[in-house]
Amino acid sequence: MDLREEIKKEIEKVVVEMGISADKLSVSFSNLPEICDFQTNFALIESRNLGKKPFELASEIVDKLKNEKVENLEFSVAMPGFINIKVTEKLLSDFANEVIGDERLGVAKVEKPRKILIDYGGANVAKELHVGHLRSPIIGEALKRLHRFLGDYVVADTHLGDWGLQMGLTILQLKNDGFLDEFFEKNAKISEISLKNVTLDTLNEEYPKASKRKDIDEEFKKLADTYTLYIQQKKEPYFTIYKQIRELSVEEIKKNYSMLNAYFDYWYGESDADKYIDEVLEIFEKKGLVRESDGAMVVDIAEEGEHIPIPKKSPDEVQRYKNPMPPAILKKYNGGVLYLTTEIATILMRNRMDNFDEMIYLTDNRQGNHFIQAFRCAKKAGISPAEQVLKHIAFGTMNGKDGKPFKTRSGETIKLKDVINLLIDKASEKLKANGIENDRELARKIGVAAMKFGDLSNIISKDYVFDIDKFLSFDGKTGPYIQYTIARINSILEKKDVDYGEIKIETKEERDILMMLLKLNSAYFVGYADYSLNLICSSTFDLAKAFSTLYNNTKILSEKNLEKKRSLLSLCLLVKKALSNALEVLGIDVVEKM
Repeated sequence: MDLREEIKKEIEKVVVEMGISADKLSVSFSNLPEICDFQTNFALIESRNLGKKPFELASEIVDKLKNEKVENLEFSVAMPGFINIKVTEKLLSDFANEVIGDERLGVAKVEKPRKILIDYGGANVAKELHVGHLRSPIIGEALKRLHRFLGDYVVADTHLGDWGLQMGLTILQLKNDGFLDEFFEKNAKISEISLKNVTLDTLNEEYPKASKRKDIDEEFKKLADTYTLYIQQKKEPYFTIYKQIRELSVEEIKKNYSMLNAYFDYWYGESDADKYIDEVLEIFEKKGLVRESDGAMVVDIAEEGEHIPIPKKSPDEVQRYKNPMPPAILKKYNGGVLYLTTEIATILMRNRMDNFDEMIYLTDNRQGNHFIQAFRCAKKAGISPAEQVLKHIAFGTMNGKDGKPFKTRSGETIKLKDVINLLIDKASEKLKANGIENDRELARKIGVAAMKFGDLSNIISKDYVFDIDKFLSFDGKTGPYIQYTIARINSILEKKDVDYGEIKIETKEERDILMMLLKLNSAYFVGYADYSLNLICSSTFDLAKAFSTLYNNTKILSEKNLEKKRSLLSLCLLVKKALSNALEVLGIDVVEKM
C-alpha cells in the first residue's frame, strides 16, 4: 500500500468527475504536521486555466470529496488554495499491519526497471588508496544498492586505473633502484621470474619518488612515456612486470574496499579495454571524425554557442566560463593512447558485454570535462546508442575542520586504511565507555557507519567537513545513532514475554512513527530519481528519532494492557525492519549491541 498514491487516486477520481484534467495533480507530505499529514497545491495550479480563484476551486473539490464520503481521510482547505489531508489512526494502523509481513515494508519497485552499469571506486594500480578515494565507493555502493532495491538490474565495475603513465613511472623507478635486474638479464626466462623483493610498501615508496622526478627530469619523463607504451604494446619484460604489480595492488585494494562494505561485480581496468582501442580508432577514421594536429589524432567536439563552466574554488565565487570545449585527443604523437581513448573503448567494451540502458560514472568534480569529451565522442561515433544514457555524477571534496582537503598535520595526504583505523580506534573508545571492550569488528562497523552516514547526509556535489567526533556521536543525526536505535529495539524484543499482536495506532508518538515510515518509503524514490542519498539519510534519522520519543515516553515492557503491549512490540519490530532496510541500502552494517 502506498498511502500517498491512494490519496492521489481519491482526489483524481473526483477531479475527473468535475471535468478537470488531473495531469498536474500531485500530493506531498505536509511540512506542518500539526495541521495535516498531506497537501496538494493542485487548485493553485489549475485555477487560472478554469478562471476561478484557487480557494474557490479547492473548496469545490473538498466538498465533492466529502460528499463521496471517502473513508479514513479528512479534507480541508487552507489559504490561498491548498487542500489539506489528514489520515485517520485506523488507516495508519491498517497500513502498518499490512506491510509488517512484507520484507520491503510496502516499498514498490519501479514500473520500468532498467539495466544499469555503475562505474565507481576509481583506484589506481601501484598507488596507495588515500582519503580522496573514500567518497566514490561510499556513494557508488549506496547508489548501486538503491537501484537494486527498487528493481533495476545493476552491475558494478571499479574500473581500475591500470594502463596509464603511473605504470611506466613505477616500472622505470623499480628498474633504476635495482628491483628488476633479474627481468633484464640476458636470456632471462620472463615467465619464471617473480617480483620477489617488491611489496606494497615498496610500491608506496617507488611511485611517489618517480612522480616527483618526472616533474624535474624531462628525460626520465620521456623514458617513462616509452615504458608506458611498451606496456600497452605488451612488450616484454614490461608487460609481465606490469601484470605482477597489478595483481599485488588489486589484492590490497579489495581488502580496503571490503572494509567499507563496497563490493564489485567486475574488476576490469583500462587494460581490459585495450583490445578495443584499434577498433575505436578505426570507427572514428571511417566516419571522418578525426583530424591530425601536431602528429596527434584529435576529434572536434565543441558545440556552437556553448559555454563550459570553470570549476569554482569556493561556493561563493562568481561562476566563470571558458569556450569552447577543446578537441579530444585520441592518440598521441608517439602512437600512445590516452585515458580518454581507453574511456571510449571501455564504453564500447561494456556495450559488447550487455545492452545497458544507462552507464553511471562516479568521480570527483575535477573530471567533469573528461566525461563531457568521452560522452560526446562516444555519441558522435555511434559507440553509445542515441537512446543510451551516459551520466557523470561529480562529488565534492571531503575537508577537514579548517575547510581544506583532509590531510595530516604535516600536510600529507592521509592513507585510506589510516582513516579507517582512526575510525575504529575512536569507535572502540566509545564502546569501552559503554562497557564493551576488545571487539574491533564491532568498532569497524560503527566507525564506518559514522563516516558513511556523515558523507551520504550531504548533497553529493558539495564539499563537506569530516568531523569524526560529530559523526561518531551516539546521539544526533549520525550513523551510530541509527545503529544504537536498532540495538535498543533488539534489547526490548529479546526481553518480551508475550507474542506480537495487531498494531493499533492511538497516540501522537505512534502516529509520528508511521508518518516517518511513510516519508522514508517515499525518500527511496526521490533518491532514485535524483541520484541522491541525503533525503534517505534524513528520513532514516527522523524515523529513529520518532521511535526514541516513543521509547522515552512509553513503558513498553511493563505495559499492563496485553493488547496494547503486543501492539507496541509489533511497532518496535516494524521500526527495526524499516531502519535495517535503510542501512542496507546505504551500505551500513546493522549491529546487535552497542
